[in-house]
Amino acid sequence: MANDRVYNFSAGPSMLPLEVLEQAGSEITNYQGSGMSVMEMSHRSKVFVKIFEDTQNHFRTLFHVPENYKILFLQGGGSSQFSMVPLNLIGKTGKADYVVTGNFSNIAYKEAQKYGDINLAGSSADRDHTYIPAQDQLNLDSGASYFYFCSNNTVYGTEWNYVPETNGVPIACDMSSDILSRPVDIDKFGVIFAGAQKNMAPAGLTVVIIREDLAGHELPYTPLMMNYQTMIDKDSMYNTPPCWCIYILGLVLDWLDNLGGVEVMEQIKGKKAGMLYDCLDASKLFTCCAEKGSRSDMNVTFRSVSEDMDAKFVSEATAAGFTNLKGHRSVGGMRASIYNAMPMEGVEKLVDFIKEFDKNN
Repeated sequence: MANDRVYNFSAGPSMLPLEVLEQAGSEITNYQGSGMSVMEMSHRSKVFVKIFEDTQNHFRTLFHVPENYKILFLQGGGSSQFSMVPLNLIGKTGKADYVVTGNFSNIAYKEAQKYGDINLAGSSADRDHTYIPAQDQLNLDSGASYFYFCSNNTVYGTEWNYVPETNGVPIACDMSSDILSRPVDIDKFGVIFAGAQKNMAPAGLTVVIIREDLAGHELPYTPLMMNYQTMIDKDSMYNTPPCWCIYILGLVLDWLDNLGGVEVMEQIKGKKAGMLYDCLDASKLFTCCAEKGSRSDMNVTFRSVSEDMDAKFVSEATAAGFTNLKGHRSVGGMRASIYNAMPMEGVEKLVDFIKEFDKNN
């Protein structure tokens, strides 16, 4: 790490790889001899179209996206998909299954109720969202047009370690906070979407992976800009796409490829999370919030013996160069978000800090 940089444990927007920031900085006024910044160029120009197509193709290769799926680069953040998914997918039967395992899946569940008959197929609210329901705890509706879940819950620090079996019902998944951290069998999903600001790029880009046959069945009142088919037909360029964010995503994909791809990233993130959970489990002062077997490798949530001690920890950690460790305002405690760009060194140093704080308090 550059010596003037902090270890940023924010849940998002989160840190980007230093190499990516440095390359973007070196090209910010003149991208590869074009005489202009990517932020200034027309999205229809040959230079930008090449950036766009290279990034899209690289994403397909790196994340193993089959040819019968379209990759869209949209705006509106992951939250726009809470409306876009039901508007485009619920028309088949007017019904859908939702599992609520945290804050964002709950918002998505409520939003979908505007557009059809939504079955609560599972919830972890009974234990304050500290676990992920098992397959046999899901109450599936065979008449659902699609099944919806959020793979990683940033607020509560839980993560699905399996893909639900839905007996042929297409799965829509919010992967905003763990995409590109592990290989995914895309064929098991109908739609995957992710806001970019955790593992991919700055806020402003939303990546959508959709099986082609699921588009084109939108509700008749679906807004133009929320129609998957429109975006497929125009290859994400009905209007100006988030050009700068797409460019940064391309650099992040290069960085990830150089590391060895999502397969190697899965090993790295497992080591980082394991190190942090082992430290917290051995601590006298701290306890992990999420239950074993459901713990997130991306967002490690924990708390101490009191709110005052939590505040002391956050304050001293910030002074030591570990920022944004305060938990979400709705749950308190602490949260260390260790997305792809958080280096191993950052987690090692945080573990040392936790051990020292534990001993002193």
